Amino acid sequence: MFIATNRLFVPADRADEFEARFRDNMRAYLPGVPGLRRSTLLRPTRPDQPYVSINEFESEDDFRAWVASDSFKEAHKRNAGIARHVTGNAVETFQPSEDLVLTP
Repeated sequence: MFIATNRLFVPADRADEFEARFRDNMRAYLPGVPGLRRSTLLRPTRPDQPYVSINEFESEDDFRAWVASDSFKEAHKRNAGIARHVTGNAVETFQPSEDLVLTP
């Protein structure tokens, strides 16, 4: 598994529209993405925290192919997508270690 997160800083006055556009983008551009297991948007609980997008892929190759895809580019256009609501972001990637996963 390969996980990509994106911390998205959104001003409070743009939060509702950001969430609506993010949800629409997820529904429009993520179905059928090869290797995508799950996509989640975490809503901040305090105004000083960012949203966090979490995308779980089967492999790093699947993630890289998605980032290079036309679907990704269309969803991330500055004026057409969610980017116009974001004042900053930070992408981080991870490979979980099986011995560090607890499943109760």
